[in-house]
Amino acid sequence: MPYRNRKSTYVYFILIFVFIKVVLNLFAIGHFGFHRDEFLHLVLADHLDWGYKEVPPFIALLAKLTITLFGNSVFAARIFPTVFAGLIIWFTGRIVVEFGGRRFAITLACLALIFSPAFAASDYLFQPVVFDQFWWVLTVWLFIKYLNTTDVRYLYWLGMAVGFGMLTKYTMLFFTIALIVGILISKQRKLLFNKHILGAMALAMLIFLPNFIWQVTHHFPVITHMKALREEQLDYITTGDFIKQQLTVHGIALFVWFTGFVFLIFSFKLRNFQFLAIAYVLIFIFLLEMDGKNYYLFGAYPMLFAAGGFGFERWLKTSGYALRTLTIACFTIPNMLLLPLVLPILPLQQTLAFFRFTGKNLPPFRFAMTWEDQKLHPTTQDYADMLGWDEMAKKVGVAYNSLTPEQQKQTIVYADNYGEAGALHHYRKRYNYPDVVSLNSSFTLWAPDTLNCKYMIYVDDNGGENIRQFVAGNMIGSYKKIGEVEYNLAREKGTGIYLLTDIKFPLKERYRKELIRKRME
Repeated sequence: MPYRNRKSTYVYFILIFVFIKVVLNLFAIGHFGFHRDEFLHLVLADHLDWGYKEVPPFIALLAKLTITLFGNSVFAARIFPTVFAGLIIWFTGRIVVEFGGRRFAITLACLALIFSPAFAASDYLFQPVVFDQFWWVLTVWLFIKYLNTTDVRYLYWLGMAVGFGMLTKYTMLFFTIALIVGILISKQRKLLFNKHILGAMALAMLIFLPNFIWQVTHHFPVITHMKALREEQLDYITTGDFIKQQLTVHGIALFVWFTGFVFLIFSFKLRNFQFLAIAYVLIFIFLLEMDGKNYYLFGAYPMLFAAGGFGFERWLKTSGYALRTLTIACFTIPNMLLLPLVLPILPLQQTLAFFRFTGKNLPPFRFAMTWEDQKLHPTTQDYADMLGWDEMAKKVGVAYNSLTPEQQKQTIVYADNYGEAGALHHYRKRYNYPDVVSLNSSFTLWAPDTLNCKYMIYVDDNGGENIRQFVAGNMIGSYKKIGEVEYNLAREKGTGIYLLTDIKFPLKERYRKELIRKRME
C-alpha cells in the first residue's frame, strides 16, 4: 500500500502497549536494591563532564536530572529507564505501521517485545542499555520514514538521533555503519546519494564532537576499557555461547523476530526494507568477532519484532479471530510465566522459589542464572548485584564512627571496585562517613592526587590479598578486620571491611603511581 494512502497511524492503539510496558515496570522498579552499575552511573551526576572511562556523558546528564527531579531512591532512579522502555514499544509499533501492518501485527510485535526476557531484564535498570536500545529503534524508524516519504527532514532528525546515540553508547556508531552498508547493498542505495546525507552526518559528528575531544585529551580510555572487558569478562564468551544466547534470550518470542528476519529478506511486501536484515547480519557478525556481550545486540531486535508481526499478519490475513488470538497467546504467555526470572515483580523469597523451580524443571532457561563466570548460581547476576550494599555501607559507618573525632579527621574510606565505591558514595550521608576514594573505573578521574591520611577504612574484594601485600611491604602499621558482607545471595558476599592504621609512605607512593597510570589509560 503506498505510504500516502494510509489512513490510520494507530496512535492510540499503540499507546495501549506503551501503557502495559510502563505499568509492568512500575510494579517492579521499587523492589530489591540498587544494581552495582546503577551506583556507578548515579555517581556521575556529581561529576558532570563530556566523558568517562566506561561510558559517554548522556547517562550522567540523566543521573543529574533524576536526582534533581525525583530524588535518590531506587524507584526514582528507574523512572527514566521506564519512560524510555515505553518509547521503545512506541517506536516498535510505529515501525509496524510503516511496514504496512495493522492491529494484529502491532499487537503481536509489541506484546512479544514487552514479554521478551531480554527486554524485560534490561529495560528497567538505570544503565545505558535501555537508552542505547531507544536510539537504535528511533534510528531505524527515522530511516524507514525517510525511505517511505523521501522527506529530507527525517535525515536531519536521524543525524541527531545518531549523535545522541553515540553520546549514550559507542555501539551506536557500529549499528549506524551497518545500516548504511545495508542500504548501499540494497536497491534503496540511490536515496543516500544526496547532499542532505552529508548534512545529517555532519550534525551527528557535531553532537558527538565534545566526547571525541574528551577521549583524545584523556588518551582514549574507551580502548583501555574494552581491553579490560575482554580480559576480565568477554573472554568467557565463546562464539557458540553468543549464538545460543541470541536464540534463547527472547524465549518463545524467538519465532516472532526470526519470522521478521526471514520476511525482511524474502517478502516482496518488505523488499524496500531488506537493508534492515542485512544490517542485523552485519552487526551480529561484528559483535561475534568482538566477543560482545549478548545485550549489545538487543537494540537491533525491535525492527525484527515489527517485521515478524507484519509477517504473521500476512500469513493469517484470512484466518479468524480465534486463530489470531491463539497465535498471540502462544508467543507471549510462556514468556509472561517466566517474567519473575528477569523482572523483580515478586518479593525476594518468592523470586528465589521461582528460580529453584525453573532451574530444576526448565533447563534451557538456566542461562538466566549463569553469570559472567559461566557458573550457575542461586539467582541471576543482576539480582545478586542488587543485594548487600546497605550492609556494607552500614559496617563502614560503624567502623568510621568508632574512631575519635581526631582520628576521623585523618581517615579516608577506600573501595576496590566501582560497585563498592558507588554504594559507599550513595549511603555516605545516611551512615555518616566521608566520601569514598577508589582507583577503579571512572573514580580515578576525581580521586585525590595524594593520600593524606593516617587511617584508612579499606573495603577489599580480593580475599584480603591486598591487605597482606600492605603488611609484607611495610606499607601500614597494623590492621583490623571490622567485618564483611554476610548476605549469602549478594555477589559481594565475603567482601571485607578493614581498618588500617599508620598509613606509611610506600602505600602513599603506590597509590600515586597507580593513579597516574590509570589516568593515562
